[in-house]
Amino acid sequence: MLRDALDQDLVALRDLEREANLVGLAHVFAPDRYPFPDDAVLARWRIVMDDPEVAVLVVDGPRGDGLLAYVAHDDSTLRHLAVHPDHWGEGIAAMAIEVAVRGIRLRGATGASLWCLRENHRARRLYEYLGWNSTKDSREASWPPHPVEMRFQRSIAP
Repeated sequence: MLRDALDQDLVALRDLEREANLVGLAHVFAPDRYPFPDDAVLARWRIVMDDPEVAVLVVDGPRGDGLLAYVAHDDSTLRHLAVHPDHWGEGIAAMAIEVAVRGIRLRGATGASLWCLRENHRARRLYEYLGWNSTKDSREASWPPHPVEMRFQRSIAP
């Protein structure tokens, strides 16, 4: 179901991120005040895709019409996750997270971390359900209006 992302997936990664954000995070990034930064997100995905330490995995859409989901991780961190809003609640995010955690474990880690917007309540519920624990760490997100991100951690059994 998941496959390695290819260079030709770059625009689709950006487009899926936009679709998920416009539905799930409109209360944080109000589109009329903070339009989705298409060019900056595309440039960030180029950097992520070029990083040999990062695994980017994708799920193709059912009709070959873009991506259904993506997950990216490095040797200790779940870095990016999105599922197309039309497929929320189908277990795709949980499956992608578990694949990423297995990949992190295979790289020798005994724990994993991730950053999540404090106001992304849907994602926070999922992470907590899957055994991730919030820490006291927080930081300002890079995109305006720079909402607060919080860090989660999870132990990984060998």
